[in-house]
Amino acid sequence: RCYYDQKILQKTSGEWKEEEEWWIACREKKLIFRADCHYRYFLYQLVFKAWRAFICQQQEKRSNNHVAEVHANKQKLLWTWRHWLIYVDVRRTKHRMQAVALAFREKSCLRVSWAVWRRRHYQNCAGHKMKILALQHWAQSLQFRAWLQWRALYLYSQNEKQKEARAVTHHHHWQLKTSMEAWLRYLKLQRAKRRQKELAQEHHQGRIVQRYFSSWQLLWECRRRMRAHQKCIEKLAAKIVLRRVFACWKHCILCV
Repeated sequence: RCYYDQKILQKTSGEWKEEEEWWIACREKKLIFRADCHYRYFLYQLVFKAWRAFICQQQEKRSNNHVAEVHANKQKLLWTWRHWLIYVDVRRTKHRMQAVALAFREKSCLRVSWAVWRRRHYQNCAGHKMKILALQHWAQSLQFRAWLQWRALYLYSQNEKQKEARAVTHHHHWQLKTSMEAWLRYLKLQRAKRRQKELAQEHHQGRIVQRYFSSWQLLWECRRRMRAHQKCIEKLAAKIVLRRVFACWKHCILCV
């Protein structure tokens, strides 16, 4: 009866432990799934915020560059218009001076006026050529400055793009590293829990086996002693019966 009650208790305790472990495992799986969902939502939110900030920054840069280009074009047009007006005024004054010189040549002496006019005409041609060369040099210098500014802006934009790409790759690698480290810690913790659980089960099974083996050994010793005691009692009873039979036989013989 005791052995039957122990077996029933063992079976019920084993089933209760298995059910409890199953509920614990289900609860851990639910918590892990909720943590993974929360972590993915947090990562997606961070990536969306960074992408939105990057898009806003790019749009602002484009608008600033467009405004700067429009302003530079307006300044260049204004500057060229002013110089062109100055040049037209100079040309008009020169034409007036040439007309006055021609009138003076016609009025004055032909030789002196002709020599003076030729000298002035030569000077005007030389000045005109020098002005043309100066305008060409100024246009080349302006183009060179504009090219230098464009090159500096292009190099700056390229450096900014490279820095942004490096920052994105570094952030991605850092996220991968952190997620990998968290996953490794979780895996190590799960292995440690599993190992502890296996060790506890082995220890519990060993204790149960040892307990039942000790109880079985005690029962077997008790039965062996009872059998030995019963054999001794049977031998003693046989001896007593033999003594009684021998006493009766002896009494009968003496009576005869």
